[in-house]
Amino acid sequence: MYTEEALALLDQLLPGTLSNLQETVFCQVWEDKTYAEIADEYSYEHSYIRDVGFRLWQALSKTLGEKVSKSNVKAILSRYARSQAVTSSLPPTTSTSLPEVEYPNGPVPINSPLYIERPPIEVRAYTEIRKPGSLIRLKGPRQTGKTSLLKRMLYHAKSHSMATVSLSFHRVDHAILQDLDRFLRWFCTNVSYQLGIAPKLDDYWNSDIGSKVSCTLYLEEYLLIQVQTSIVIALDEVNELFQFSQVSAEFLPLLRSWYEDARESESWRRVRWILSHATDIYVPLQLKQSPFNVGLSIPLPEFSVNQVRDLAHRHGLTEFGDEPNVCELRHLVDVIGSRPGLVRLALYHLSQKNATIKELIANAHTQSGIYSDHLRHMLAAIYPHKDLQLALLELIEMDGPIELPPIIAYRLESIGLIKIEGNLATISCKLYSKFFWNGSQTNYFGKCQI
Repeated sequence: MYTEEALALLDQLLPGTLSNLQETVFCQVWEDKTYAEIADEYSYEHSYIRDVGFRLWQALSKTLGEKVSKSNVKAILSRYARSQAVTSSLPPTTSTSLPEVEYPNGPVPINSPLYIERPPIEVRAYTEIRKPGSLIRLKGPRQTGKTSLLKRMLYHAKSHSMATVSLSFHRVDHAILQDLDRFLRWFCTNVSYQLGIAPKLDDYWNSDIGSKVSCTLYLEEYLLIQVQTSIVIALDEVNELFQFSQVSAEFLPLLRSWYEDARESESWRRVRWILSHATDIYVPLQLKQSPFNVGLSIPLPEFSVNQVRDLAHRHGLTEFGDEPNVCELRHLVDVIGSRPGLVRLALYHLSQKNATIKELIANAHTQSGIYSDHLRHMLAAIYPHKDLQLALLELIEMDGPIELPPIIAYRLESIGLIKIEGNLATISCKLYSKFFWNGSQTNYFGKCQI
């Protein structure tokens, strides 16, 4: 049983009684963490975490009628789930021994066995989305699984009888993004349609009070009154707004104000927000206006080597469980990185016998390799911007962490070309170094006569 399934079962057994810390301790114990490790990670005394766990096992023991402890909780809950036919808030996955695996095009389907959990990310997300007035920020560059997680959060919300809205700013016409009034009308119209409510914008839109006030009144006095359940509004690829300064400088503070209204407004407390974005905002905003310094931030890390091996096994590539094959897998990860989308593409081709792992590694950076489309996307993203080109090439040539101007660093990070730790940037993986620089005195941009 996955961690989020176990947590969903715990919520059924002890409804409305769990504190955030109890949920955290339970999830960490389910992942085989010791009390000492939990205490260190969350900055608590060891004895305090042990007491929290003890009280939790006591409550479970009373509910289930048998003694529950840290050592047997997994066995007891798994047995109880089987006997009661309790299902999780997520749909059951299909068998991992499928004769065919889907081509990795877009987010991982909800019921796919190829979704790899990255504890405690999923549990934190599912727990937070159930809190009134919450705001969750999913941060990571392309191919890190933001949309896959977002879709699972929405499914989880639906399973808890919440209404859901999902908007991707990739799908907004640029003409709309250049005009605040048009954008806010687009926003309200789309939210209305997804909630099954007929849009009545003209009844609330008033040029004398402005677009932002009109939009707020429409949501407060019309939409939120029509929907009596909690509502989750997911905004995917929010970073698409950043290049449209007129809209982003007005909409983002407005979004922050709606979140803050939940402190005093019962209507806004029923709204939960999910913001998915590739990098930190580089639109000038005051701290009190930004929605990116409130709520719960969930950065999406790359896969660990063990998670890559797990995903390989789910593709039927069981040979990577043993040396020396695991060394080849590590070599692949060293070249392409461990970003979920890039790893999935490699494992798909290996599972379909389209190439050997040595061939994938040798051709990864070339126009004939499996990442040619991905690399062309990267090239297209950076091609018009000389400042980004120069910064990237300097980073590759230095072959080590360097400090870049903040805006340039944020832009390169949002594309996924670099990683930032503190104030220092490094190239994301060897794949990009080899593609943009051929190892001689000529770089890719030079060959393209940029």
